[in-house]
Amino acid sequence: MYQKFKGGDLMIHGGDIYTEGVFKGRELLDYSSNINPLGIPKSFLNNIDEGIKNLGVYPDVNYRRLNKSIENYLKLKDIGIVLGNGASEIIELSISLFEKILIIVPSYAEYEINAKKHGVSVVFSYLDENMCIDYEDIISKIDDVDSVIIGNPNNPNGGLINKEKFIHVLKLAEEKKKTIIIDEAFIEFTGDPSSSFVGEIKNYSCLFIIRAMTKFFAMPGIRFGYGITNNKEIAAKIKAKQNPWNINCFAEMAAINCLKDTNYIEESLLWIKKERKRFIEELNKIGFIKRVFSPHANFVLCRLENISGEKLYDSLLKEDIVIRRCCNFIGLDDSFVRFAIKDEKKNTKFLRALKGVENNL
Repeated sequence: MYQKFKGGDLMIHGGDIYTEGVFKGRELLDYSSNINPLGIPKSFLNNIDEGIKNLGVYPDVNYRRLNKSIENYLKLKDIGIVLGNGASEIIELSISLFEKILIIVPSYAEYEINAKKHGVSVVFSYLDENMCIDYEDIISKIDDVDSVIIGNPNNPNGGLINKEKFIHVLKLAEEKKKTIIIDEAFIEFTGDPSSSFVGEIKNYSCLFIIRAMTKFFAMPGIRFGYGITNNKEIAAKIKAKQNPWNINCFAEMAAINCLKDTNYIEESLLWIKKERKRFIEELNKIGFIKRVFSPHANFVLCRLENISGEKLYDSLLKEDIVIRRCCNFIGLDDSFVRFAIKDEKKNTKFLRALKGVENNL
């Protein structure tokens, strides 16, 4: 889970405040983890007794209510739905279906990790220096692979797929019977439903979209994610690799209630629209931040100058703040770091700490 690094082991994932010995017993402001600061929805907490009541019985092995809730949330019917113990399970099992996969990088480390775990050969397509997708490069490589996986928004830069350009990729994949996996774990934070490819599900059997409750609904511990596709064969192949009852009663209850929690969704979108803009504006005032890559998610990738990611990490850790160093993302080096976007109070404290580092350079 970690890579060895001069300043200590380097996190492959944000939010791991348990493993590193330096964290023990400390109350940390965790800017490495991209979770909605509004916290757990009341629609979950107010119905938690339902989960407790259901502890004494097996869940419905076919999860009919849960599947219906997802269809209602996405406004889709008669699609293939795969339920997972977090989006991570769906990512792993979908990747395991293929012999060779194209990964757009830098991106979520688990794509490559899971490919290697299952003996899947990997080809990379790199974002350019502006963190933009090279669509022509994807098209040029698609003949040589079985599948493509890409984030929308992408982690760590928060960039969106250009639909007009990507439609050529989808058409080619459809024609050549390739599978396009789009990881939309952060899509709700865009505040723009049209940025999702859910609307294209019915048009392209090559498309497999992965979603999660982890980020937007602030419940990483509930471990629930799902995949959707118009290709029932792909859905069936993934399900065949799963154990029955892989979704526990609390995760089932959480999804059923939270996906219809319009108040929580609206409040979250109001927060991200306001605070993301302010946070980016303030980051651009920090002298050692060379570039802020404007995101469509709840995190920000920054490129540093006159200070390394390691040194910034160590300086902020002295203030009980953890950030995500990005030198272990393929295509990035130690001049890149990623910050979560939290609520105004925490962001103000974090920005003050950054200015303190600046004053000491």
